[in-house]
Amino acid sequence: MPNRKEKILVIGASGQIGVELTMALRKQYGNNNVVASDLREENPLLHGTGPYVSLDVMNKEMLHVQVIRQNITQIYLLAAILSATGEKNPNLAWHLNMQGLLNVLDIAREENLHKVYWPSSIAVFGPTSPKINCPQKTVIEPSTVYGISKYAGEFWCNYYHQRFGVDVRSIRYPGLISYKSAPGGGTTDYAVEIYSEALDNKKYNCFLKEDTYLPMMYMPDAIRATLELMNAPAKSISVRTSYNVAGMSFSPKEITNSIQQYIPDFTINYKPDSRQAIADSWPQSIDDSVANNDWGWKPEFDLAKMTKDMLDNLALKTEA
Repeated sequence: MPNRKEKILVIGASGQIGVELTMALRKQYGNNNVVASDLREENPLLHGTGPYVSLDVMNKEMLHVQVIRQNITQIYLLAAILSATGEKNPNLAWHLNMQGLLNVLDIAREENLHKVYWPSSIAVFGPTSPKINCPQKTVIEPSTVYGISKYAGEFWCNYYHQRFGVDVRSIRYPGLISYKSAPGGGTTDYAVEIYSEALDNKKYNCFLKEDTYLPMMYMPDAIRATLELMNAPAKSISVRTSYNVAGMSFSPKEITNSIQQYIPDFTINYKPDSRQAIADSWPQSIDDSVANNDWGWKPEFDLAKMTKDMLDNLALKTEA
């Protein structure tokens, strides 16, 4: 079976990660070999770059039909309700995040798919997890429904690998920062919003306290980490729950200082809301030595390099 041509289905392709991951996969496998799908309308950045289908991951029969019809060999499941949004409707978040994954894993088993990718999150960690350099294996007691669903999902992935041989791989994403597509209701969204507000209004109201350190990653690093993990030989994958990956850690105060290097009159006000409690429950930094050892993971962007790239690209978007 390994010589079968790869045909990839991306579920949740119009989301923050989905857009850029779909484009990266199309570059690697060819435009027509990567089928983008979402419940939402196709993201404008994906228009004309390859096939797109409207798909609800909760409808297992329709999903199965698409997998067979399109000769799919790999699925990237990105559809999820994130941390801050999930707290507003916990039952829906649990149902979507769990059932969508189980539908995909079941179909992967039945159709002998080559690989499945499903992202986890630093939200699996809770108040009792180590705050500094949180290790791959540690105390995990998540306090949000998003974190609970991701942790349960990690064990479903491990179960389907151990029991049925499904080659499912996962990364615990930190907060992700991107200028191409909007974030989707997460606790780390401030680190995306702050750049566009700095350029547009020279001021920002931050929903976290100034000294709240969180693990973050610039989207190019996140996409590269995902592809490197998925391209690694199966024998080098020792973690079948989900890998810790790290990019950088910073606070709102530090990102503000970084922006002020380019926009000196930028100001920030701190108005912590319900998302502060979620942020306080997460680690401040992540130990990703297992990912480094297994498949050579290393981030390329630090805060200074990311800030320059974000402001340069957002300024170009504004001019366009």
